[in-house]
Amino acid sequence: MSHPELPSIQRPTAYETWLADEGLRVVEGLYIEDLRTVELGDWARRGCKAAVARLEGAEDVNDAHIIELAPASSTEPERHLYEELVYVVSGRGTTELWNGSDDRTSFEWHAGSLFSVPLNTFSRHHNTSGTEAARFYSVTSAPLVMRLFHNRDFIYDCDFDFTDRFGPQSSFAGDGTAYQRRVWETNFIPDVAGMELKAWEARGAGSTNIMLELADSSMCGHISQFPVGTYKKAHRHTAGAHVIVVDGVGFSLLWAEGDPMQQVHWKAGSIVVPPERWFHQHFNTGTTPARYLALRWGSKKYPVFRNFQIDKPTTQGGDQIEYEDEDPAVRKMFEEELARHGAKSQMVYG
Repeated sequence: MSHPELPSIQRPTAYETWLADEGLRVVEGLYIEDLRTVELGDWARRGCKAAVARLEGAEDVNDAHIIELAPASSTEPERHLYEELVYVVSGRGTTELWNGSDDRTSFEWHAGSLFSVPLNTFSRHHNTSGTEAARFYSVTSAPLVMRLFHNRDFIYDCDFDFTDRFGPQSSFAGDGTAYQRRVWETNFIPDVAGMELKAWEARGAGSTNIMLELADSSMCGHISQFPVGTYKKAHRHTAGAHVIVVDGVGFSLLWAEGDPMQQVHWKAGSIVVPPERWFHQHFNTGTTPARYLALRWGSKKYPVFRNFQIDKPTTQGGDQIEYEDEDPAVRKMFEEELARHGAKSQMVYG
């Protein structure tokens, strides 16, 4: 029995429809040069200024909400069934969290703080400065959740309390648990720039790092730093790693295997999101160590996507290009950039 061929219809996804209905300004492209100057629009649902970063490398596996609170203002309370990792770009204030069981907490934050809003808790953010705005960069799993459930009443009005993620036991005091040498499990990091990191020589050039498990989420993060006059080894992984530059000046190369390299320059406040399976490599051309925070999928406790072997050489079936295997043009480009900044390479390639 034959069936008539259905017409091809390009329909917006549930996430794209949500973006349009919310009236949100959308920021696209490969990277954001400076989070602090991104133009925002109004977001009635949250009662604040906002935009959504829907960058090429996120590929709708996640997104980021850039939220700004005017001086002495607050967001509207909200709960939702997508995860949310919040980095404070500027300003200071407090956040209230509570659930339907009347478990409650509040904590203070400032520029450089990082926290997670536990799944389906109510949250409300308050700017405690009477003169300065506060701005967040919140990486969320909204695109996946919107496409999976395509029912906003369920996403925003579900009354289930995830007591395994938030309850009387939850602490937002900045404490946590260390395990597996470079993993830190917590709900709140007071100061990403001052977090102590551990050596990870496999990533090259004096690299240091800490892996972050946040509020029992499936999304997670890491903080990495590398010294003056050095660069990290190229590697690739899944989509949706939002690399937020915390300190330093430099550039990154990004390329799909077999394609030309693309170069983007960064500074504190820049965002780079490498697309799925694109190699990328970060270079410090400044006079201070370069540090970045990556908010992403890849939890060790609750993995969702395929795990990449980001510190194993491609010659051994992994996803990292060793210095001796890289295109010689990479080193030449780095040394030319250093010369323009009046700096010298500190690389040892042996």
